[in-house]
Amino acid sequence: MAVFDTPEEAFGVLRPVCVQLTKTQTVENVERLQAQLQTVSDSALQGLQQYILFPLRFALKTPGPKRERLIQSVVECLTFVLSSTCVKEQELLQELFSELSACLYSPNSQKLAAVSEELKLAVIQGLSTLMHSAYGDIILTFYEPSILPRLGFAVSLLLGLAEQEKSKQIKIAALKCLQVLLLQCDCEDHPRCLDELEQKQLGDLFACFLPGISTALTRVITGDFKQGHSIVVSSLNVFYKTVSFVMADEQLGRTSEVQAKPAVEQRVAELMVHREADWVKNTGDKLTILIKKIIECVSVHPHWRVRLELIALVETLLLKCSQSLLESAGPLLKALVSLVNDECPEVQAQCSKVLKHFADQKVVVSNRAFADILSENLHSLATSLPRLMASQDDQGRLSTLALLLGYLKLLGPKVNFVLNSVAHLQRLSKALIQVLELDVADIKIVEERRWNSDHLSASPKTSASRPRGQIQRRYFRFFSDERVFLLLRQVCQLLGFYGNLYLLVDHFLELYRESVVYRKQAAMILNELVVGAAGLEVEHLHEQHIRTNPEELREIVTSIFEEYTSQENWYLVTCVETEEMGEEPTMKQSGLQAITSSTQTCQVTAFASFSKPSPTVCSMNSNIWQICIQLEGIGHFAHALGENFRLLLMTALYPVLEKAGDQILLISEAATGSMMDICHACGYDSLQDLINQNSDYLVNGIALNLRHLSLHPHTPKVLEVMLRNSDASLLPLVADVVQDVLATLDQFYDKRAASFVSVLHALLAALAQWFPETDSLGQLQEQGVQEEGSRLSQGPATLENNTTTADDIEQFLLNYLKEKDVADGNVSDSDNEEEEQSAPPGVDEDDTGPSVEPPLPVQIQIATDVMERCIHLLSDKNLKIRLKVLDVLDLCVVVLQSHKNQLLPLAHRAWPPLVHRLTNDDPLAVLRAFQVLRTLGGECGDFLRSRFCKDVLPKLAGSLVAQAPVSARAGPVYSHTLAFKLQRAVLQGLGPLCERLDLGEGDLNKVADACLIYLSAKQPVKLQEAARSVFLHLMKVDPDSIWFLLNELYCPEQPTLPHPNLHPVQLRGAPGQQNPYKANVLRLLQELP
Repeated sequence: MAVFDTPEEAFGVLRPVCVQLTKTQTVENVERLQAQLQTVSDSALQGLQQYILFPLRFALKTPGPKRERLIQSVVECLTFVLSSTCVKEQELLQELFSELSACLYSPNSQKLAAVSEELKLAVIQGLSTLMHSAYGDIILTFYEPSILPRLGFAVSLLLGLAEQEKSKQIKIAALKCLQVLLLQCDCEDHPRCLDELEQKQLGDLFACFLPGISTALTRVITGDFKQGHSIVVSSLNVFYKTVSFVMADEQLGRTSEVQAKPAVEQRVAELMVHREADWVKNTGDKLTILIKKIIECVSVHPHWRVRLELIALVETLLLKCSQSLLESAGPLLKALVSLVNDECPEVQAQCSKVLKHFADQKVVVSNRAFADILSENLHSLATSLPRLMASQDDQGRLSTLALLLGYLKLLGPKVNFVLNSVAHLQRLSKALIQVLELDVADIKIVEERRWNSDHLSASPKTSASRPRGQIQRRYFRFFSDERVFLLLRQVCQLLGFYGNLYLLVDHFLELYRESVVYRKQAAMILNELVVGAAGLEVEHLHEQHIRTNPEELREIVTSIFEEYTSQENWYLVTCVETEEMGEEPTMKQSGLQAITSSTQTCQVTAFASFSKPSPTVCSMNSNIWQICIQLEGIGHFAHALGENFRLLLMTALYPVLEKAGDQILLISEAATGSMMDICHACGYDSLQDLINQNSDYLVNGIALNLRHLSLHPHTPKVLEVMLRNSDASLLPLVADVVQDVLATLDQFYDKRAASFVSVLHALLAALAQWFPETDSLGQLQEQGVQEEGSRLSQGPATLENNTTTADDIEQFLLNYLKEKDVADGNVSDSDNEEEEQSAPPGVDEDDTGPSVEPPLPVQIQIATDVMERCIHLLSDKNLKIRLKVLDVLDLCVVVLQSHKNQLLPLAHRAWPPLVHRLTNDDPLAVLRAFQVLRTLGGECGDFLRSRFCKDVLPKLAGSLVAQAPVSARAGPVYSHTLAFKLQRAVLQGLGPLCERLDLGEGDLNKVADACLIYLSAKQPVKLQEAARSVFLHLMKVDPDSIWFLLNELYCPEQPTLPHPNLHPVQLRGAPGQQNPYKANVLRLLQELP
């Protein structure tokens, strides 16, 4: 198709079509004209603009009814012409505006005409295109007072369409056209930048439309959510752009008090609005009502783009109309800060950006009115905070706290004006105190104990790089969501960052001292205030805010720390003291006979210690949480001060170590976490490094406090924690202190034995770890039932490789007789002389001086001294102490294993009370004592052989035989009883013990006879496994005897005679399938060559 670039050529083509349309107004003629217009260039159309528009305008103005399809075609064709040309005459612009607007009006009903949606959409697009086609300044000449009636008519039509139409497309088009009419569209260069006078003239003109526009748009915005988010977004956009233009402070500041009389007719002049002070106040009050309705609806709108547009509304109105809409500032600021923690990331980001912009521009800080409004809002919110936190759900609580947090962020440094008011400070502090109230009714808090002392630090190299911000899980009265607690922490941190720290700390310390009810909450708030003052975890908006001086912060921290660690706040009752209880009920049955007593004995022991009344669980839980919060506070202080905390380390580390050794699990964990924070802040690599580098004054403090133990009863815990978290380099420093501990134990053994025994246990455990024996014979400890599987596969091959000669047998018998004499004490002087002569000389022949033994190593001397105390304490009345002493005794044997000269005399002295524990004590003590016996057997076997066979073995064997019928007929629950555990422990230990002690044939037969019954399939599986382990060890000592004994139980086949002259051997073991010993005997026989 040819394109006509000149008006002359275009005129020749268009003239016939225009003439035809003028004569006959039909849809076909209009479409023919539009088709011809497609062939004409824009420049040619510009020259023929009015000629082409004439038939189209004539078709619209022709009187009489017209078909809607014709009007729609004419409007669409007219829109095409306007989109390709510019309107350069004011009169033409006004006439076209009126003609297009009239297409939607019904003169008879004086309201929107009932026309098709297509026609409505075409007219709206035509009006928008017309306003965009206005050339240069012609658009400004259009907006003069005389146009008010026609402009008002079009605005009312568009508002009606936006509010009443059902078509979403028409609603959005009407709102966009309204934006164009009010010169608020987003198109580039439309309109051009207006000067101050032009803005004022347009503002005066649009002011008369403001009530109708704002009211209608409010109805659209607060309508049904189902209308779609795009309509609400467009309505919000038109609303805030119109209001911010008409109510702009910049324009209103230049408005004169006297209205100039416009040169227009009276009817039009009455429509004009003079934006003087009274009008601004009245309009602002009415707009405030509408804005509150909009915020109330939009802030909870389900679509995030609507909430995002609300942020733009708040930002625009607060920046441009801060004076004229002062009454709306409160709701607007509330809406903004309530979206800080919106669920949508885009809304959160934009809200934070706007808040940051407000802070940079000092919108609130430099505006006293805004600051006053925020202060009042803050006071009102603080007043209702406890009620809201108690009545709302978690989402509501999050919104409420986000609002409080936003107020503080906006106020920034101005928050001091709020805090300086006694009423405001009291209200805010009491609100935080009430909201942070803990639920301390959970009995698990006081029940959870650090029974395993190694829990504090499984490795002395514990890393100090744990992440910051880890807080123990707490349970609050008014909320359960962790996010609520996080927001409360941020509120407190912001107060510390912006507020007067001296004022806040003094106030909350007063509340801390005022009542026990407030103490935990006040401590939590104080901890976060210090963190906030350091500015380490604070999301602040005001970059230029001056932070607290480090020296001042250290002084404040020192005062809080002194309050925390004072006698009345640090040493609180956290559990029922059971250490120094009187004599416990003695057991009527012996320890070994207790195997046959089922579980009744255990129940008596378990409930004996709870017979006395105890403090309230809630009060103990409250005290536990208070100590934990204070310990966390010390960690926070270290984090806040950083390297400066080293100046407080000498006073802070000792009490923290004291709590790290506490038996309450929560307290111990909190103290350990605090120590980790100190390591991180002060630059230590680990807890071990922290303790080692500060061990000198810690040891000094322990030594001083041991002299006044009644005033410092927790001193042993500090030494215990040090030992568990250090290395051998600590030993020279603590050697003297250990002697002081032992001396104090000798003095207070009847009162403080439990705490001292815990220290001794930590000491010996540390010595065993620091000085391991490379040639240790203590392999007996690790042997048990789990070895059986490896022996099943490796045992036969091992035994096959051992070939025995006649010389070996002779030497074996000689050694056996000699050792038997030594064990029985039948050693003659001649034998001693032979040993002395055969022994290599210890000194040089020329050396005639007396023999001097070399001094013992420090750890050996300490272990010797400790073992002597353990011998005396083995008979203590308190079962817990006896159990702990047995553990310490076991460790002493391990440490002394390479120094038999020290170990054997002590073992001789320890034997009588140890036998008493094995034969006449609580089942728990029997278990521990048997463990000690196994260790002793591994380190000094020959020394114990006769003693074991005489004092212990008969009763052990008797108890096993007596209890076997009970376990054989017991159900699955039996495996959880103490009797079962004792049976299993004895069976697991007997085999290694017999092998190590190298028992004689008679004693071995006693052990075998007692254990045979446990090879029955009727016994519990774990007891069968333990019994098999016994025979596996006995095979190593006397395989022939064990072979005969097993075949007496079950004989799979009669032995073949190696020679016919030998008499046949008849074994009594029944070979039948029903033999209960069959499976276990077969497995054991496979081990024999």
